[in-house]
Amino acid sequence: MAPQSHSLHSSTPLPRIPVGISACLMGHEVRYNGSHKRSHFCTDTLSQYFDFVSLCPEVAIGMGTPREPIRLVSQTPADTEVRALGTVDSSIDVTDALAAYGNAQAQQQTQLCGYIFMQKSPSCGLFGVKRYLANGHPEGTARGIYADAVTRANPLLPVEEAGRLNDAGLRENFMMRVFAYYDWQQFRTSDFSAKDLIAFHSRYKYLVMAHSQAHYKSMGQLLANLRGQDLHAIADEYFLQLMTALTNPATRKMHSNTLMHLQGYLKNLLSADDKAELTELIHQYRTGIVPLIVPLTLLKHHLGRHQELLHYAVEQVYLNPHPHALGLRNSV
Repeated sequence: MAPQSHSLHSSTPLPRIPVGISACLMGHEVRYNGSHKRSHFCTDTLSQYFDFVSLCPEVAIGMGTPREPIRLVSQTPADTEVRALGTVDSSIDVTDALAAYGNAQAQQQTQLCGYIFMQKSPSCGLFGVKRYLANGHPEGTARGIYADAVTRANPLLPVEEAGRLNDAGLRENFMMRVFAYYDWQQFRTSDFSAKDLIAFHSRYKYLVMAHSQAHYKSMGQLLANLRGQDLHAIADEYFLQLMTALTNPATRKMHSNTLMHLQGYLKNLLSADDKAELTELIHQYRTGIVPLIVPLTLLKHHLGRHQELLHYAVEQVYLNPHPHALGLRNSV
């Protein structure tokens, strides 16, 4: 039997989740100029929940500190091959070494449930890293060599750049995916049955609904008849669909639809005034007047009052996808 997944609203201590991170973000002086880019959000807040594995690929492949900086270079604007070359001495080419290190870490660090990369870095940047032509002129953007290798090897791993974590929506989505990824890893390494897989999905149904109606339907169809099926193959396909669905940003309309579905469990348990109040708050959220935490808190309050009757709804991961203390839904 699969073990019970950890509940984020239980009284037991939360597990510390292994997450990769660029070493400079942890305050290590490993940048090309001997400095760091410490992220206080990561070191002071997320370190309460994550066991960070800090890595600097440039130092790991033998580049000194300080060192000549590198940049991404293509020979022509149409050239899809990007090389990591020295900015002064273009004969310095660390492309293959960075890619090899990324592939090696992807194979070795299989316990990781997420990764936070340093933005704009030619080795670690995920989005919009400047790409140059051989003549030094900037020409478009690319992904950092190391980050590209890691993400290609682990396409379902939740990844984000430290700078983008300043955006409330991106921050909430990344954290939600990390906790879901960890939850699945605990489940997948167990001796699970078809009943266990269905029970796992039952807890995630409304979280998926909030992010992708298409996946909500397809995942239900995938698990509709498991008799005689290869359960492990089904589980792998399920995980693919789960993480793909959660990568989609949840809009106010999608959240509102999910809130109303969960409100339906209370239709015969609330007074007319309580029902009207909750309906109004959901409407206010949908129209941008209040943040998600406002209708969600009232919904959780009413569900909690009737948890003996509404155990299925109370156990929905959607209600508590990450630690409440992080306040991640206060601004979305």
